[in-house]
Order: sequence, then C-alpha cells, then structure tokens
Amino acid sequence: MIRIQEIKLHEIRLPLKEPFRISSGLCTERRIMLLKVRDADGVTVWSECVAGERPNYASETIDEAWLVITEYVAPRVFGTAFEQAAHVHPALELNFRGHNMAKAAIEMASWALVAERDGMPLARLLGGTRTEIPTGISIGIQQSPDALVARVGRALADGYRKIKLKIEPGHDVDFIRAVRNAYPDAPLMADANNAYTLKDAAHLKQLDPLHLVMIEQPLAHDDIVRHAELQHMLTTPICLDESITSVDRAEDMITLKSGRIINIKPGRVGGFQQARAIHDLAARHGIPVWCGGMLESGIGRSYNVALASLPNFTIPGDLSPSARYWERDIIKPEWTMSPDGMMQVPLNRAGIGVAVDEDRIDDLTVRATTLSA
Repeated sequence: MIRIQEIKLHEIRLPLKEPFRISSGLCTERRIMLLKVRDADGVTVWSECVAGERPNYASETIDEAWLVITEYVAPRVFGTAFEQAAHVHPALELNFRGHNMAKAAIEMASWALVAERDGMPLARLLGGTRTEIPTGISIGIQQSPDALVARVGRALADGYRKIKLKIEPGHDVDFIRAVRNAYPDAPLMADANNAYTLKDAAHLKQLDPLHLVMIEQPLAHDDIVRHAELQHMLTTPICLDESITSVDRAEDMITLKSGRIINIKPGRVGGFQQARAIHDLAARHGIPVWCGGMLESGIGRSYNVALASLPNFTIPGDLSPSARYWERDIIKPEWTMSPDGMMQVPLNRAGIGVAVDEDRIDDLTVRATTLSA
C-alpha cells in the first residue's frame, strides 16, 4: 500500500559544464525541480521533474509544473491509499488532461517508494533484466563540421556506443557527412527536434547514404501522419520522440508506419506505467526502443537507468555519466561508465540505487515548499 504524506519541492540551479545547443535553443544552466516524497510509514525517496525552463521541447515548463504539482497532483495523491504503484497513473489521468511531466514526478516516486520499502532495486521492481546498459552521448549543434568531427572523435575514444548529433537546417547533411567520412563505422544518429517539414524531404533523403542508425523526430512535435509519409520516402529509420506521449500514440505510429524506433522518456509519457506499456507494445511489434535524456541530474538519471534495464531497450540510450554535463552532480557516487561504454545498473541497494547529496541540494536550492496531506 502506498500513502504519500508529504512532498517537498526544491528548485536548484545546476550549471552545465558547457553550453548545449539544439535546434530550438541554447541551454547553459538547468533549472531542475526535485521532489522529496515521504509516505505514511516514513519511507523517503527523491524524484525529479524533467520539465524545462522554456516550452521549447514540450509545452510544460518548470514553473508550470511547480504550480500543477502544488494545486492538482499532490491533492490527488494525498489521502489516497494505492494498492500498487501502477494504480497512481490512472488516478492522475481521471478528468485531468496533460501535464505528463508533473504527473510523472509523483508517479515515478511512487515506484521508488515501493522499491525502497520492499528492499528491492527499482530496476527489478520495473521488470528490468539487465545488469549493465550501453550508453550513448548527445552532441549539441556545433559551429563547423570540423568542430563536430573533433567532438565525435573524443566521444568514440571515451567508449560511447551511440553518437547522437543534433541537427537543424544549415547544420545537417554536410556536418554529418564530414563525421561519416572521418569515422566510417561509427554508430551515428541525427536528432532534428522538429526542425523540418515535408518540404525538406528531398534534403533529408541525402542522409540515407550516410547509414545512420536513425533520424529522430524530424517533423512537428505532435505529428504522426506526416512522419508516415516521410518514412515512406526514406530508407533511414525514423525514430519518434516528442510525438509519443501515450500508448495510444505509439499504437498510431505502428499502425501508420510513421517510424521504426521509439525513444521512451518516462517523464514525457507520464511515468513508468505508461513507459512500460509502450515498451511492451513495441516489443510485441518488433519495434526497438531506447531511453532518451532531458539533461537530468543524477537523480533523474537513476530512474532512466532503471527503465533502460528492461529487455526491449536494445539501442543505447542518452545515459551519459554525470561528468558529461556537470562539474559535480547531486548524488554519491556519481554515474560513470566503463571504457567500453557500459553503465552498471545499481542492484546492490534498494530504491533508486544512489545516495542523494542533500547538503549539496540545500546549497543549490533557490526556492522550496512543503506540501502535506
């Protein structure tokens, strides 16, 4: 039984080691919402809301999610006894549209509470089967093809199993071609973050000879139909990210043949219950999945690592070590990877598998509030 009694919200400011640029904007510092959630038995876990500073990836922002959790999500769970963590998502969906990231912050914490209480690693509670997972890296848009080639070279030397290259018009085919010429066998993919339209189909088709693992979300964030038309034109597999916000949307993708790969971000789809359902649906249809990143802190990363231990996560995810983005993370020990690009799934301790550095969180906190049942 899960009875949430208290939720403490913290906003921290965590500066990136270097600016990260995608087609929709530049990020130099992450405003991150953390939640410290306590149940009626005194069990406490930390979770993270992945909503960004601006509504450029999704419509949700950290400020909106703060309000939604305070006014709508917390009241839904306070005073309610949930028999299983899987029951939290349906309760949050009833007459309550959207706001998946705000909902996920609480829903995923519920799974962590069960894992912590039962002395079980979160990965095993979710049904994970792996003891280690392959890691990929996401490289932001660079100023020149030579600069991108140099960044990819360093990433390959570090052992990453997949290299994601952010693209936009004017920083796409020539840039990726330069990387492919330099590294003929590298596992490369492109991520457009909605930067193109169907009018760009002939241009995007120039990526086909470059043998990419996939091109991610080239068209509009909410599109399924036009992606189907584009996929028919391309030999490169399309991966849908922003378009997949629920199981129903994944079913639409499969029915219309809008893509051949799905990026599952648990925060984007409302939490673990939906993420696992999309994983299972994709597995039944032979669609590989992988776990993308949202510039999470080490707390958010722990939830992604647990999810990525499920069997159909066959493509390396954006699960880079802490040092990829942060001078110092907010967990101990920090996330690391082996020289051959593998990250260990923490199975030697209950819950999310890492210790939270609460002193560092206190030092970084710029606002906080406590919500009680």
